[in-house]
Amino acid sequence: MMSRAKHYLRAAGAIFRRDLRIFFRYPVDAIFWVFEPIMWLTPLHFMSRSFAVGGQNLGLAGYTGTSDYMAFLVLGGVIGSYVSSVMWSMGFSLKNEMDLGVLEVNWLTPVPVVIQLVGRSLFNLTHTTIKIACTMSLVWRIFGFSITGSIWPAFLTVLPMIIGLYGLGLGIAALVLISKNANNIIDMTHFMVNTLSGREFPITVLPKFLLGFSLAIPLTYGYDAIRGLLLGTRTLLPVATEQLLLVVVMAISVFSGYLVFRRIERRCRATGNLAHH
Repeated sequence: MMSRAKHYLRAAGAIFRRDLRIFFRYPVDAIFWVFEPIMWLTPLHFMSRSFAVGGQNLGLAGYTGTSDYMAFLVLGGVIGSYVSSVMWSMGFSLKNEMDLGVLEVNWLTPVPVVIQLVGRSLFNLTHTTIKIACTMSLVWRIFGFSITGSIWPAFLTVLPMIIGLYGLGLGIAALVLISKNANNIIDMTHFMVNTLSGREFPITVLPKFLLGFSLAIPLTYGYDAIRGLLLGTRTLLPVATEQLLLVVVMAISVFSGYLVFRRIERRCRATGNLAHH
């Protein structure tokens, strides 16, 4: 058992080193990835200032309990970056291997496909964390925002949420195997999940028929709990309840996502569908 675990760790490490080597082959892209979020945040910053009264965003404060829109938005962007990282690294990597014609060869190696997918996501998570740290530092210096809560409780909230995202990532990877169309699937899923979860606005502003969908998405409570811990915003449920919910959903999501992916994988192997790009 231990030797198998070491074997899997070595395989994941090899995938990490490969992706790291590819990343440093394109240094201009690395610089662009740090500054790209600032280009998206700049117009939102000035738009929020245009609606401010005496320097305070009273509308946001009425819904959430905080008037610091930049802090609200930056935290949403941080969580959304991790969501994007897991979705794209696990789903789109399969499409890349299909296009390169190496998917079948990679799947013949003595490493489970799920381990390969997790290995591909590790570099993206590391890259995302470094990018977030650099971007937040720049945004804080340029626009200014304040985090008043404790970091560690928020980190303990983010951790099960990220692990739970692997279940969603495996489900998306299964859809990619069936449809062979990664871009549309990931774009639609990423946009709908992040938007309805309240990445950029409090979900309480949504009409009732959409609010029901938002409350059914577990990620909503991740955004809500982290903002409550770090900004002191009013939360939909008590923070402890939202944290417990995230842990329960984490276990269910990973288990169900794994079962779905394994079933689709076996079906594709049996039908020879992997060769059809």
